[in-house]
Amino acid sequence: QVQLVESGGGPVQPGESLRLSCTASGTIAHLSEMSWYRQAPGKQREGLARIYVNEKTEYAETIQDRFIISRNNDRSLIELQMNSLKPEDTGVYLCHARIRPRGGLPSSYYWGQGTQVTVSS
Repeated sequence: QVQLVESGGGPVQPGESLRLSCTASGTIAHLSEMSWYRQAPGKQREGLARIYVNEKTEYAETIQDRFIISRNNDRSLIELQMNSLKPEDTGVYLCHARIRPRGGLPSSYYWGQGTQVTVSS
């Protein structure tokens, strides 16, 4: 069974920084691209950043130059360093990954449960 678990969310003030983590666990044969999404109140789920196995990255324009995505393949971990946070960054941050489980199963996309980030003064 494959699982994604996020951590690191919490309340912060505008201008502060936060670092989110997402760890993949279970019977994993291969971990492909991994992404961060944000679900803000009353808005559609938004893709923020993606990182590939070769560490190539892609960012949404709304967070480019403020957020940095990174990965540690040895630990099956990705992180999102969020700087200069704004109230509009408030939301649930979800990890998303394409994973091929062991046992000859095909690759599928998995979601974590999410971690809440609240930016408010």
